[in-house]
Amino acid sequence: MNYSLAQKRHSLAHVMAQAVQQNFPGTKIATGPDTDDGFFYDFDFGGVEFSEKDLKKVEKTMKKIVSQGQDYTYFEVGYDEAREILREMKEEFKIEIVDKLESGDFKNKEKISGKITFYINTGKWGKTPELQEFLKEKWYHSFEEMDGDQLKNLKFIDMCTGPHVESTRLLDANSFKLARVAGAYWMGNEKNQQLTRIYAYAFNDKEELDKHMYMLTEAKKRDHRILGAKLKLFTVSELVGPGLPLLQPAGMTMRQEIETYLWDLHKVRGYDRVWTPHIAKEILYEKSGHAAKFGDELFRVKGKEDEFIMKPMNCPHHMQLFADNQFSYRDMPIRYFEPATIYRDEKSGQLSGLTRVRAITQDDGHLFCRIEQVKDEVKTITDIIKEFYTTLGLTDDYWVSLSVRDDDKSKYLGTDEAWETAEKALEDASKENNLPYKRIEGEAAFYGPKLDFMFKDAIGREWQLATVQVDFNQPDRFDLSFTNEKGEKERPVVIHRAIAGSLERGMWVFIEHFAGTFPLWMTPRQVKIVTVADKFNDYAREVHNTLKSQDIRVSIDDSDDSLNKKVRNAEKMHINYILVIGEEEEKSGSVAVRNYKTKEQSVEKAGGFLERIKDEINKKKL
Repeated sequence: MNYSLAQKRHSLAHVMAQAVQQNFPGTKIATGPDTDDGFFYDFDFGGVEFSEKDLKKVEKTMKKIVSQGQDYTYFEVGYDEAREILREMKEEFKIEIVDKLESGDFKNKEKISGKITFYINTGKWGKTPELQEFLKEKWYHSFEEMDGDQLKNLKFIDMCTGPHVESTRLLDANSFKLARVAGAYWMGNEKNQQLTRIYAYAFNDKEELDKHMYMLTEAKKRDHRILGAKLKLFTVSELVGPGLPLLQPAGMTMRQEIETYLWDLHKVRGYDRVWTPHIAKEILYEKSGHAAKFGDELFRVKGKEDEFIMKPMNCPHHMQLFADNQFSYRDMPIRYFEPATIYRDEKSGQLSGLTRVRAITQDDGHLFCRIEQVKDEVKTITDIIKEFYTTLGLTDDYWVSLSVRDDDKSKYLGTDEAWETAEKALEDASKENNLPYKRIEGEAAFYGPKLDFMFKDAIGREWQLATVQVDFNQPDRFDLSFTNEKGEKERPVVIHRAIAGSLERGMWVFIEHFAGTFPLWMTPRQVKIVTVADKFNDYAREVHNTLKSQDIRVSIDDSDDSLNKKVRNAEKMHINYILVIGEEEEKSGSVAVRNYKTKEQSVEKAGGFLERIKDEINKKKL
């Protein structure tokens, strides 16, 4: 039988819990699900202090358990019987879970069946005679599932829905690694007891684990917060506040290049630039539904006479632009483009670098069209997305999430009919445009379904960046209309789209994707000229001025430092081209070129070098 990676990870979580209790008797266990790259388990160690130095001991015990070939099997009991077993096991956290399951607080298959499942590990060495006798006496097992010897050799027991692999012999003892220790509140509620959470990485085999560990090492080197400080791209100031990064000149140059490229891709496809203010009356967001959606995330501003909200989204403003026109069907579609900053009061603990911020600059766009135009407009947007991310080298292995509603319809605005129409329009457009999409329930925006584009960076991490959202609700809420062929009012459909997601998120991903060594068109520092001696400074300035006149971002290091130090300083700032100028270069009108990215060195005529890098910039070569 082939077992999924999730089953293997969940089975290893039980192995970890067993190993913890062997090494730290009396430890109580809470919950331990699998994760995207492994699993974790929460524990109450009582008065014992558990730290990361204890991980090796637990991991060693886990490998021993895996090698024992313990079998996984299970039995089911009712709620009362489950509580009896858990009281005997002294597992209070699990008893609380049973209470919640019985009351219906958890939406879980246990509530439907009325049964609680216990998984046990059986092996050569038993757990405790008292627990074995208790289970035998109470008959809390099915002899169809488990014989007396299995129960006698009970090694570990945990209340769990499963499923698991058949035996630990099917797990690779070298496929996992304990990662770190963290604090976690029981049930995720800060009012509850704080537990100790142990995280682990786990994969199918050692090769997959090694690949993941290498990726983590690379990710640490590429951390945008470290590179952002080193390359002077952005600053986070305690005086300004968390989640409000300041762009240094180099960071602003990079952002402007990204924004300019995005506008270049849109202006040839019929988009018009607009501008909207950063605040508006609360009634605007009450009408759009954003006030209820964002609640305490809204920043409020009190004026002398009126109260305002700093905009959490741009779309209600764009609705007002459309409403102030008398459009006919001949004008449709109407396309607005605005890289605009929005504001949300995110929790301070979630803020980090450019990853999560309170001032979010969306490369926002809204287009208003007829329902029969949705497919073509989605194609236009996906063409922009593909061109943009192909330029960045991110389209080799992308996929698209068709994010739709789930069964809890109270979370969403609008009628069932509008949602069904919108979801069908996006799915038809996905098929028509041959997008590699998967239908994902529960990930829709509150006002409509969407396409989320998922891209993998240079070290294999997946990021959600571009998004396309179809909205029938906002036009209805704002009573938008245009005049159709019959002279009647017709309601437009709104398509929301963002190509980079937000400029902050885009910059974060691009910094890490390129490890701070950007394509020439995007990089804030393209060329650094270094001189062998002061007497060559005049020629260096000639080269500098020629490059500068062609809009090349160039600077000169004519300091008293040695040549080697000048070159090292330029390399520390990841400058793409370092031009060394000495006697031979001055005589021949050339430059000695060092390519920081490829480490190649060459000597070229100054004019030839200029033409070559202009071509590299204009073609946006990687």
